[in-house]
Amino acid sequence: MSAIASSTSPQPSSSPGTTRNTNVTILLACLGVFASYLPVVGVAVALPVIQQALDASTAGLQWVTDAFILPTAALLLTCGMLGELYGRKKVYLAGLTLFCAGSLVCLTAPGIVLVCVGQALAGVGAAALLPSTLALISHVCPDRRKRARAIALWTASLGLGLTLGPVVNGVIVEHLSWRWIFLPSLVIGVMIVVVGMAFLKESRASRDPHLDVPGQLLAIVAITGLVYGVIEGGSAGWASPAVIAAFLVAGAAFVAFVVVELRSPCPMLDMRLFGSRAFSGAAFVMTVTLFAQVGLVFALSEYFGLVHHASTLDIGIRLLALNGFTVLLGPLVGRLMNRTGPGLLLVTGLVISGIGALCVCFFHASTDTGTAALVIAVLGVGIALAMAPITTIAMNSLPRRLAGTAGAANSALRQIGSALGPAVFGAVLTDRTLATLPAHLAESGLNPADQGQVGGVVAHVGIQAGAFLRLDTPTATERALSAYGASFTDALHMCALVSGIGMLVAAAVALVLIGVRNRSPHDATPEPATA
Repeated sequence: MSAIASSTSPQPSSSPGTTRNTNVTILLACLGVFASYLPVVGVAVALPVIQQALDASTAGLQWVTDAFILPTAALLLTCGMLGELYGRKKVYLAGLTLFCAGSLVCLTAPGIVLVCVGQALAGVGAAALLPSTLALISHVCPDRRKRARAIALWTASLGLGLTLGPVVNGVIVEHLSWRWIFLPSLVIGVMIVVVGMAFLKESRASRDPHLDVPGQLLAIVAITGLVYGVIEGGSAGWASPAVIAAFLVAGAAFVAFVVVELRSPCPMLDMRLFGSRAFSGAAFVMTVTLFAQVGLVFALSEYFGLVHHASTLDIGIRLLALNGFTVLLGPLVGRLMNRTGPGLLLVTGLVISGIGALCVCFFHASTDTGTAALVIAVLGVGIALAMAPITTIAMNSLPRRLAGTAGAANSALRQIGSALGPAVFGAVLTDRTLATLPAHLAESGLNPADQGQVGGVVAHVGIQAGAFLRLDTPTATERALSAYGASFTDALHMCALVSGIGMLVAAAVALVLIGVRNRSPHDATPEPATA
């Protein structure tokens, strides 16, 4: 970014513009991120139905969600750069168009392959959409206080998409065909495109029209290798040759990326920005927090479904508070950031969410819904207090003219953490359940033959099979299910421990690198040198 001029280009929207235009831009940015996050968790609700309808294999079903995550994470930095060079409005509308096209492909797909293709196309659209929404907000909100409030609304919109997705899709799956779960995103996306074409103002950074092609290619290879390695490691095993190769390629590409960016006259991501304590701290906290949050949500979803035998709609309702508080507390968090500073809210939120995650360690197989909802609410309040400040600190750590890069980096780290969470926590659930199941079976009173049968089914078919065990007698089945529930709950405790410690470590890092003083991190961050 060293070749970037010190001011934005003289576009008509260089100034904040009228209050009406500013509010419309913020609204469209929030609607865009809402639409892009609506299917992230919501599609997972319909996976069992999709598997039955299309006769999909387990591997094919896994790629329904992974096909969305992989291009989103890999292309975020590139799309952020394209928005800065060629116009944020153009990239925003292009991302929405691709997102709608992907939803349409999924809606009409005759087989699992085309569903994955549609998800991948929607993921490319999300990669273009996410950084441009933050860049648009930063451009029309030069005042950091108003920007903080707008980013809080942006975060609330993200949380609203994650919150409503499982519930809406759960209702659709129970009453209609699974195909219709892609219709809400398609309709909302088309409406936003029409309004955006009419009301959005174009803006871009003032810089030479030069793309950092080597840096972009290396970033794509590094992020793709990392995410692919984690995804495959959770299913094929961490010692698989393909997984090891993916991690080696990702590591080599990452080192090469750093070297190329340090030497490039116009880098995609100026590595010197990581010399800022606030930017580095926000980057670390963003990745760890999303890893811990999304991973624990995945583990809790499995717990409610496999141990409590809750329906997909019931699971969505039970997890409603986790992201729901991000929506409810969004405006309050925006005001609090201007009064107390984003650093203080960030540390406070991470501590509360860490405590909430550790409280999951007290769950057992028969924990009632009220107790679980209370713990999830504590976790949700902490996440609500932390998410908007993380994004605000990341955006304020860079000059306003680099808003697209800040938004891209913020979204890329969010997606990487979100991709790592389910894969790692899924491996923990499997390993811990298999390790503790023999002891719980021995304590259950089952005869050795039944113990061997149950252990063999869970080990060879998968831990999900334990929820549907059927033995010769009702008493034996009850004892087997009880042993399985205890083993799975032990695994959940390990996931909660990893999540809680991760969030508390993130709080400590935020306290040291970001601090809690009431100021914008960028106030103390020097401008990158111009070429």
